[in-house]
Amino acid sequence: MADVKKKPNPIDVHVGSRIRLRRNMVSMSQEKLGDNLGITFQQIQKYEKGTNRVGASRLQAISDILQVPVSFFFEGAPGNGEAKNGGFAEVGNANYVVDFLNSTEGLQLNRAFIKIGDPKVRRRIIDLVRSLGEMEEN
Repeated sequence: MADVKKKPNPIDVHVGSRIRLRRNMVSMSQEKLGDNLGITFQQIQKYEKGTNRVGASRLQAISDILQVPVSFFFEGAPGNGEAKNGGFAEVGNANYVVDFLNSTEGLQLNRAFIKIGDPKVRRRIIDLVRSLGEMEEN
């Protein structure tokens, strides 16, 4: 029988991508996260790719280290039914947000934006970016 590689479960891939997203948002290396969990950075890589499933207790430990609720890792997950239950229409298309936030530009923008303490300044930046985007469309 031929060696058939099993495709990772889409939920495992999603949870892994959310671990990577949050880890990058807090500027933590795979090695540092692994050290905090008592595992190797290679294991973190496997979690982030979705090739290895993250157990419940390990996911709880990751959420504690990365300072987010466990539910963070499931936000926008495929088949979680949010869009079907009258949620926002964009929930089903949340992958573009995750892709952007995982990009170098997305991470830099988010890190800089989070450091702005004044809500009025943040609002003005959002307005500026929105107007620049509208200029691109025309």
